[in-house]
Amino acid sequence: MTNNKAILSLISLFLLLGGCTSTQGFDAKAQQYNDPKDPIEPFNRAMWDFNYDVLDAYLLRPAAVAYVGVMPQFARTGLLNMAENLEEPSNSLNNLLQGKIEGTFISLGRFVLNSTVGLLGLIDVASELGIEAEEEEFGEVLGKWGVGTGPYLMIPAWGPTDIRSGVGDVVDSSYSPLDSLNFYVSFFRTGIKVLESRAAVISQEQQLNSSADPYSFVKSAYFQNLEYKVLDGKVLVSEEEEALDDDIDAFLDDF
Repeated sequence: MTNNKAILSLISLFLLLGGCTSTQGFDAKAQQYNDPKDPIEPFNRAMWDFNYDVLDAYLLRPAAVAYVGVMPQFARTGLLNMAENLEEPSNSLNNLLQGKIEGTFISLGRFVLNSTVGLLGLIDVASELGIEAEEEEFGEVLGKWGVGTGPYLMIPAWGPTDIRSGVGDVVDSSYSPLDSLNFYVSFFRTGIKVLESRAAVISQEQQLNSSADPYSFVKSAYFQNLEYKVLDGKVLVSEEEEALDDDIDAFLDDF
């Protein structure tokens, strides 16, 4: 699962961008749209192509390349720290709603520490002291409460999502201080995160480009990533798999 986590972490960056590869060479008309999680797959595939062939090719990727080329690394790190610091109160409340009391206080402590000593979050003092972020989204809260994901959606200029995650994003944006940001500050914060996410995967684009069907690959990774986050990285193992693991362990113990 460790390797899967690394792959899903990589793919999740692509998911924020609406996909960063083309479905060129894939005959969508020949595809049987029978995925119950993707009832409007023809529409979603069209949006996937639009996101990549137009938005990413002519806007997002060039902007990310220019951002990396012009902005010094220390400035990029500081701006990203500030953007992520604004999310700590929502992390705290979402931890609380899942009964994660330790995570609740960690997120609150990080916000107070970084907002004061860290100069409004410019410096991630908390991480330097070994207090790592406990990121939680309201979509994960709903998942913990047993709410299903609902249909898969590929939204123009937004990318992959689902009903549960969409509702979660709306709720997360209503938490203070995110709800009190004016349009320009909110746009700047979102822009920094998107540019950093896109820049982080430029060197990894070939991984998706080599897939026979990038759309299905990302969709599968998207739902795996959702499940991974809701389960906090725990792997669900069937009784048969568990019995097999026990047999293997017993066999190895004989040596």
